Amino acid sequence: MRSIWNGAISFGLVSIPIKLVNATENHSVHFRQIHLADGGRIRYRKVCELDDEEIPGGEIGKAYEDADGTMIPITDEDLAQLPLPTAKTIEIVAFVPADQIDPLQMDAAYYLSANGVPAAKPYTLLREALKRSNKVAVAKYALRGRERLGMLRVVDDVIAMHGLLWPDEIRAPEGVAPDGDITVRDAELDLADALMDTLGEVDMDSLHDDYREAVEELIAAKASGETVRPAASGEAGGGKVIDLIAALENSVQAAKKSRGEEASGARDEGGGEMADVHPIKKTSGKSSPRPTKKSTAAGKKATPKSTGAKKSTSTAKKSAAKKTATKKQTSSSAGSGTKKTASSRKRTSA
Repeated sequence: MRSIWNGAISFGLVSIPIKLVNATENHSVHFRQIHLADGGRIRYRKVCELDDEEIPGGEIGKAYEDADGTMIPITDEDLAQLPLPTAKTIEIVAFVPADQIDPLQMDAAYYLSANGVPAAKPYTLLREALKRSNKVAVAKYALRGRERLGMLRVVDDVIAMHGLLWPDEIRAPEGVAPDGDITVRDAELDLADALMDTLGEVDMDSLHDDYREAVEELIAAKASGETVRPAASGEAGGGKVIDLIAALENSVQAAKKSRGEEASGARDEGGGEMADVHPIKKTSGKSSPRPTKKSTAAGKKATPKSTGAKKSTSTAKKSAAKKTATKKQTSSSAGSGTKKTASSRKRTSA
């Protein structure tokens, strides 16, 4: 990475030579202006308003426009003569907890690299001191012709500096909050907390710019002469909320479903609760009602009778076998056997 500024960190009486390197980069797709009729590129030219002539960069200076429109020329020599102690120095003025820095003040980010071998030891000392104290350093520095405010903190094994806006550059949020006294119920807060817990955390490295990727695919398709089909547009956001509770509950269920968790108890668009649907298990035979205590008791009493019936049937079979084997028996014996069979049938019937 190429350094954009060379100087030193002033840490009390310690001076640490460093190089300033951009920590961020812009991946946005940039477009050029063209003439629609012939595709020619449109360029901006710097033209003097007095003689209507284009002026080269070497003849262009800077000036301050007064309230009445008067131009007051300011040269680089004029600015160089101003007392600017931080022209080549990042001067640390205090060490404070990180939560005392308002995120609204955050600006561009830079990496500070030790400039040379002698700078390695004091650089490491400042880095380890910041780590152990769990604090950040507030510093002043000058860049691109103006003095700025910065915050130094440790990222991995490197000291990073965030440019900060001056406190008077932060606007007060007057007239931005909703008008009127709006009350939020505990049930709504509970659902909001549930939604926050369901969404959980995210790996910041997994986030990417979907729109930029779509633009790059569009450019590649047009460059290769392919036909570009319009993408399916999703539902427009920002609609009016009919039922806040229902919207929160549906959001929780949708978040659970996307994470593979079981979702239940959601509400429909009208605010009514949506019932859970469970499939009915099929059985192989006919369903029979659950026996009552009376039928159970009756079954218990009927058990000995059925046992007796089985014994009677067995006796009847034996009698029939004897009757077949003894055809020469007398009529009295036959009558006796008939009476026994009839008696067995009565018992079986009973």
